[in-house]
Amino acid sequence: MSFKDATLAEVDAAMNEAHVAFLSFKNFSGKKRASFLRAIADEIEGLGDELVKTAMAETALPEARIIGERGRTTGHCRMFADYIEEGSWVEARVDTAIPDRAPAPKPDIRKKSVALGPVVVFGAANFPLAYSTAGGDTASALAAGCPVIVKAHPAHAKTSELVAGAIMKAMSKTGMPAGVFQHLHGAGFEVGQALVKHPKTSAVGFTGSFVGGKALFDLANQRPTPIPVFAEMSSINPVILLPESLKKNFEKTATMMASSLVLGVGQFCTNPGLVLAVEGEGLEQFIKNFSAEISKALPAEMLHKGIAANYVKRLSETLAQKGVKLEVQSETESKIGDKNQGRPTVASVQASVFLNNPSLAEEVFGPFSLIIRCANMGELNKVVNHLHGQLTSSIIAEEEEISKHTNLLNILIEKAGRLIINGVPTGVEVCPSQNHGGPFPSTTDSRFTAVGTDAIKRFARPVSFQNFPDSLLPEELKNANTLGIWRTVNGELTRKGI
Repeated sequence: MSFKDATLAEVDAAMNEAHVAFLSFKNFSGKKRASFLRAIADEIEGLGDELVKTAMAETALPEARIIGERGRTTGHCRMFADYIEEGSWVEARVDTAIPDRAPAPKPDIRKKSVALGPVVVFGAANFPLAYSTAGGDTASALAAGCPVIVKAHPAHAKTSELVAGAIMKAMSKTGMPAGVFQHLHGAGFEVGQALVKHPKTSAVGFTGSFVGGKALFDLANQRPTPIPVFAEMSSINPVILLPESLKKNFEKTATMMASSLVLGVGQFCTNPGLVLAVEGEGLEQFIKNFSAEISKALPAEMLHKGIAANYVKRLSETLAQKGVKLEVQSETESKIGDKNQGRPTVASVQASVFLNNPSLAEEVFGPFSLIIRCANMGELNKVVNHLHGQLTSSIIAEEEEISKHTNLLNILIEKAGRLIINGVPTGVEVCPSQNHGGPFPSTTDSRFTAVGTDAIKRFARPVSFQNFPDSLLPEELKNANTLGIWRTVNGELTRKGI
């Protein structure tokens, strides 16, 4: 089954309908929007095996992965439903008036977050459910009160269509206005460009390549009225192996790293693409064990032909660079490229070479890790300083060992959005304290996360209401009764419900 690309007229109609829906949807209570999100989760689960089998056929992902991703998608919807029903997400602030204050009276000022407007979400290639049609971007935007227009990813268009149908049913069952959610197809660039450029678009959510995300970001900033693009793009997620731990635990560390590298055929934005360590016996033993684990891994089918072809191209380019040594490639009985296979690969390079070749710091999206051989800790710190922004960075070390290198931790705080001790970057827990974002080029705005309850902040903005009579105030600011509200009364700051 193929799907026709939306026309420019259909894009215009969708955006105008979304804007009309926004005028009412933004004022719906948290409870009403929460019922919509829970209904979406129910309807997606109601698709049953049809959704699982369709996603498997389009992406080559195994059943367990699809079922897990479906649970993550519905869990995201229900998490945001609970969050907006509770109400504290609006971050209400109340400063009551002090009319007799000298030398000037203080006015009554109250503030809360409000929805931005219609949000365009681009489906992600590597997550057909959790980062696509009803994924985290869509759930958080709807939670904030923003209508959503999804551009389906052409690599899993049937899956996207099924999920879109489930959302439409949830709209009908919960009395949502037409235009709160819309679904468009576009295999080329024209539809996406038109959506970003449309004057009724207020924000964009994107997960994908650096080239794609940066193009949308630039396009959004060329508009007469620029809009935010929240793009998650490129990260090699450095894993630093400190010497003392590596010498003691090289075998355990190698097994852990190999499992992370081959997970999902390396098609995660948190794949461990870079490993840093100081030369020595521990590193040599680690490489030996790491190579043994990778040699046993079988090549597996990647998500689609385009991703597989890009992996083969980028891998070949990297291995051809001067000074890069191939350590291991997994055994294979078929030619690379057959069935869009991704062949797990590990290479190494001296830190001095890495520092002088910018191409080696670029992402190779797939099951590949590059080991950086550092002469000493000073050179390792130099490499870390050299890196671009990352989603994650990990340190494998003894606790006492880490305490000797607090300068390294301070550098990593500047480089990454999530720091991990004695763990791998793959696996992103969905919870309020999660930060799935990082400095450019991992994302276009390091102040925000794409995972967890704080993801809602991307699609909201603050508004202050000064000297408003109680009858005209938003419900959350009336009588300062909102849970978790901050109040300043007679100069004293308090928080209700804390």
